[in-house]
Amino acid sequence: MSSKYKFHNKEGLYFVSFAVVNWIDVFVRPIYSEILLESFNYCRKNLGMEVFCWCIMPSHVHLIFRTDDKSPQMVLGRLKEPTSKQIVKAIQENAKESRREWMLWMFKRAGAKSSNVKGYQFWQHDNHPIELWSVEVIEQKANYIHYNPVVAGFVNEPHEWRSSAIDYSGGKGLIEVTHL
Repeated sequence: MSSKYKFHNKEGLYFVSFAVVNWIDVFVRPIYSEILLESFNYCRKNLGMEVFCWCIMPSHVHLIFRTDDKSPQMVLGRLKEPTSKQIVKAIQENAKESRREWMLWMFKRAGAKSSNVKGYQFWQHDNHPIELWSVEVIEQKANYIHYNPVVAGFVNEPHEWRSSAIDYSGGKGLIEVTHL
């Protein structure tokens, strides 16, 4: 079994990316992004998650974080598990969601293929945690996170997207971050 993508250091600073199954563009609707942001806030306030950088792309999330005295893997699980259930429920209840039947079918299909999922699978299982060990690597990952929407062609400047880039450009973002 590979040890490349694992949380080895409980106190470490980590870069993670996690995606919706089949790279479905769920987060094009603000209602679903808000659920994820609420979960970030919950983990910050109740589970000792310290958020440094984040970005919600249409189908995936990038995050630099660390935890106080808890397992980073456990905290990330506590972020992902409730959001998956809440977002699927929001999709089920959203009469205006034009992609509702298709997305639910895709989530159910993904869940049926996974031995440890009952019902719908929203997130892909992998997170690819990378421990950030130097100033250069931290800066590279922070820039990657903040410039991802620019490179994708969604905005011209990083602070124009729903991410922590606004916090690093002198504004007040959607969730509290600790500056690097």
